[in-house]
Amino acid sequence: MNIQPLLEALSIQEDAARALADDLRTQIGKLQTRLREAETHLEHLAITRKTVTGLTDLLPVGPPDLPEHPDYPRILAVFNDTTGPLRAKDVCESLDHELLPKNIDGTRAKLKRLVKLGILTEADTGIFTRKQ
Repeated sequence: MNIQPLLEALSIQEDAARALADDLRTQIGKLQTRLREAETHLEHLAITRKTVTGLTDLLPVGPPDLPEHPDYPRILAVFNDTTGPLRAKDVCESLDHELLPKNIDGTRAKLKRLVKLGILTEADTGIFTRKQ
């Protein structure tokens, strides 16, 4: 029996396995490089997060969101156009609302809500001013 064809077949398989192993080593090297890059990026993101969260106390707080009723921007416009304190009745007049108790009470409630949001202050009972 001639074993030469068998040895040649084994050599072909060894060469193929060796080529596959070399290719896999190359892929592993590239993947290790990508993994190192991803880990470095994660470290940088963690440092950035720590820096940003450390600075949040130093950042100014933006104005609170106004409730969705259309009177709120108009009420603030009235206070922007006025230098002195206002009562709910004065604001109603500026908004061209009828001076009915329900309108005045509704406006007073809106003014008190703006006080709670930190936009206005109630200097004295029923007297509102823009917060400085």
